[in-house]
Amino acid sequence: MEHVLPPAEELARLDRELAELDARRAQLLTRRAWLLAALRPPAPSAAPGWNPSAWGAPGTGRPDAPARPWGLVPPKSPSAPRGAQNVLLTLGGLLLTIAAIAFTLVSWGSMGIGGRSAVLALVTAGALAAPAVLLKRGLTATAEALTALALVLTLLDAYAVHAVAAPDTDGLGFTAVAAAVLAALWTGYGLALGRLHLPLPAAVVLGQWPLLFGAWAAGAPASVVGWALLATAVLDGAIALWGRGTGTRVTACVGGSVMGASALLVGLTQSVTASGPLGALAPGALLLTAAAAALAGAWRAPRGVARAGGVVAGLAVVAAVGGVPAAALPEGWRVLAYISAALALTAVVRTGLPGNAALGVLVASAAVVAGALVGAMPGLAAVLLGPVTLLPDAWAGPEEGFRAALGSTLPWRELRAAPVVLAVTAALLGSAYRWWPSWVRIAEPLIAREAPGSGATAAGTPAAAAPGTGAPWYTGGASAARGRPSAAALRGAAGAAAAVLGWGALLLAGAVLDVPYAVAVGGETVLVAGLLALAVHGTDGGRDGSAAVQGTALVVAPAGAVSAGLLSLASERASYAVFGALAALFAGAAVRARGGVPRAVFAVAATAGCTVLTGFAGRSLGLAPHEAAPLVLLVPALTVLLGAGLRRDPVAPPVELTGALGALVAVGLAVPDTPFLALVLALCGVLAAGAAVRPERRPVAGHLAAALFVLATWVRLGASEVSFPEAYTLPVTVPALVAGFLRRRKDPEASSWTAYGPGLAVTLLPSLAVAWTDPDWRRPLLLGVAALVITLLGARHRLQALLLLGGAVLALDGLHELAPYVVQVAGALPRWLPPALAGLLLLVVGATYEQRLRDARRLKDALGRMR
Repeated sequence: MEHVLPPAEELARLDRELAELDARRAQLLTRRAWLLAALRPPAPSAAPGWNPSAWGAPGTGRPDAPARPWGLVPPKSPSAPRGAQNVLLTLGGLLLTIAAIAFTLVSWGSMGIGGRSAVLALVTAGALAAPAVLLKRGLTATAEALTALALVLTLLDAYAVHAVAAPDTDGLGFTAVAAAVLAALWTGYGLALGRLHLPLPAAVVLGQWPLLFGAWAAGAPASVVGWALLATAVLDGAIALWGRGTGTRVTACVGGSVMGASALLVGLTQSVTASGPLGALAPGALLLTAAAAALAGAWRAPRGVARAGGVVAGLAVVAAVGGVPAAALPEGWRVLAYISAALALTAVVRTGLPGNAALGVLVASAAVVAGALVGAMPGLAAVLLGPVTLLPDAWAGPEEGFRAALGSTLPWRELRAAPVVLAVTAALLGSAYRWWPSWVRIAEPLIAREAPGSGATAAGTPAAAAPGTGAPWYTGGASAARGRPSAAALRGAAGAAAAVLGWGALLLAGAVLDVPYAVAVGGETVLVAGLLALAVHGTDGGRDGSAAVQGTALVVAPAGAVSAGLLSLASERASYAVFGALAALFAGAAVRARGGVPRAVFAVAATAGCTVLTGFAGRSLGLAPHEAAPLVLLVPALTVLLGAGLRRDPVAPPVELTGALGALVAVGLAVPDTPFLALVLALCGVLAAGAAVRPERRPVAGHLAAALFVLATWVRLGASEVSFPEAYTLPVTVPALVAGFLRRRKDPEASSWTAYGPGLAVTLLPSLAVAWTDPDWRRPLLLGVAALVITLLGARHRLQALLLLGGAVLALDGLHELAPYVVQVAGALPRWLPPALAGLLLLVVGATYEQRLRDARRLKDALGRMR
């Protein structure tokens, strides 16, 4: 019984056998080619141009080399390569051109009219006829050079005709006619001699000027000039689409772009400066015609050009349609007409335009809206940053209106439409976020035809589907195609932008309407509350992209709180009300929020608000800044207690760090008064000691508390003008050293810094500080002796703390004593000697760099082995 393989296995077996046969066939063909080459008689080496190796012929030493075609290589002439030929032709044509110009401009007057005409006619005819003969002989480069010369001669002929035959003719009108005639001449010449590359692009360049110069010569108005430019651009577009040769099409594309842009600029200028709606109709017709031409060209153009044409067409339609109603509106409201026209362009998604052109139109619509939003940014920035001017004169009294509190000199009348722009854009983006599936269904035809060849495949799956899925990239985040944003990201971006723009619209509306100060302060506080609610609860329904909306609200809410807080500084009551409300709102949000980051942000903001309130309380009580410093420490004390209650909660570290920053602010306030500074430092030490009770905070808070207590003691001693600090420090140092000795005796592995460092620092550092300001010699001497003894003990017993502390104090004490003599010696030395010594030192160190490096490593290792 014969076994029949399954179809899949049989197909795989056939593929393997066919691959083996192909490989074997390639080997046999390679061997056959080598055998043919070996049997063929060798070619004579003296034959010019015969170079088989240049074409990859197999050599006798490589029988497995692949067969390659044999042939004749064009003879190489080292004296006249192709590059040299082009240079010679170019130089020759240039010299002839210069000679022709010199003849026309300089020697023309010495000949009669017949001679002039005969010379130019003969030379021009010869220059035009010669390329045809040269092309038949295969001398293309020479023909191109003579064609360039003929082009210059025809221009000189036109100049000569105007100078001799028609000197009284208007220059612009004659130039227009001459350009048209020459363009027609060179078009026919280029079509007749199709192998030449220069005539047709030259005809395109000459064709740019007849209509423009003709309009100028006739004294036509600007609108007629715009139509002339547009007609030229349309002709260029046709040549760019159907012209012969790449050079011709590129030249036409460049010329059409310049002429079209000029026509659009003329139409836009006239539309903007129109005195009324009727005056804006004529430039609007010009702009609409330009848009139609751009779309017609985009219909057949490649992808990039089609999108650019769509952008140009969209901008032209917005300027044309929006310019008519804008001419009837006041100055500050005209932007709404253009935005309305731009929004109406979104209907292009349901038309039959090609996908790339329609996408360009949508880009133009978005660009107009973005430009309007940029125009509203100065007003919004003034609303957010203007209250900074209230800081120097806080609580000077409530302002009459919102604008007065901002202190801005912006032309608010011209910004009357800005809140409307922000609100409309926010509403559109919010509707896109809310009804995203409906928007996708509307835009699906455009997305399906976005690129050439898009559409349904044989299996019915859209071409824009994500790899490995049947769903398009724009319908779900999980199926996003490579390089494209997911649906959730797009939807989230729309919702986030809607939230920010809506908040900005309400803020800017208050400034434009100049609402009362109390309404402005209350309104900003309410907006912060709304942002906090959005950040905590998000949007209903848990739709895709809600995380982006919550994250944006999380960032914007503190910014809005800062702006509202600054605005409230104009009034004492407003300051207490706003900061109290903000602290309560952020505290409530910290309680209700989910996730560690939002809760931490809200808790930090609430803590900062409470710290500011304590500062307000000190000012209300009439306290000086240093007197209010202990009052500011109330909030850090509460954060220590709150941290003890939160324990391992992720919110605890940010809250405690914010409290520590508040304590740092209190220290800064107390700096001008030394006794209060000592008190504040001691209170900070108490707070750090309280935090050190918790095991997880003990390593950091314990050392910080000890340092703060010591620093407070030193500051207090300095404030009391104590001249003998040793009387206060030695009673602390001796017991501390005894305790350290007992600990080292019990635990020899204990660090010397833990055992002896605090006790030594309590006495050595204050004594060093006093010694630097003591003019007597006894204290520095005694301090130096003590530091020397400590250093020797550290070196003897290998104790790192004693060696480093003693050595540092000894070095600084010695520097203080030797400083006057060093200054005197330095003053007596020549000025060139210090740089010379420094250079010599660098040379010595550089020469012995490796040895110095080894010494430093040995010193580091020796210190590291100490306790």
